[in-house]
Amino acid sequence: MRWLRKLHNRVEPPGLELRLLRAMPYALLAAVSLPALIAFGGRAYARFAEVPNPAKAVMSIDIFAWSVLATLVTAVLTVTIGCIVVWIMKGPAYVADAYPVAHANRPTTERNAD
Repeated sequence: MRWLRKLHNRVEPPGLELRLLRAMPYALLAAVSLPALIAFGGRAYARFAEVPNPAKAVMSIDIFAWSVLATLVTAVLTVTIGCIVVWIMKGPAYVADAYPVAHANRPTTERNAD
């Protein structure tokens, strides 16, 4: 018995998932650098603007930057996993061994007669 016999000429061409998968490193870089820009911009704002409590402002901006970072990195990883799943599913098709099904779509009396 040969397991997982491939069907020849049965591969789907790559589509949007491969283009998205190739763009994910750049998306991850953007997802990391955007919160860093937010944090550094908040520090510059708290330093040069007349803020009554600069430590509280910096801490609030840092919390916001960390939450943006977590959200964007999670989104990038989710899209990456989805692209990998679609890419694997579009791979070669395999032949499965046939076997009789005991619960066919027939009434019980007809099944028992067999």
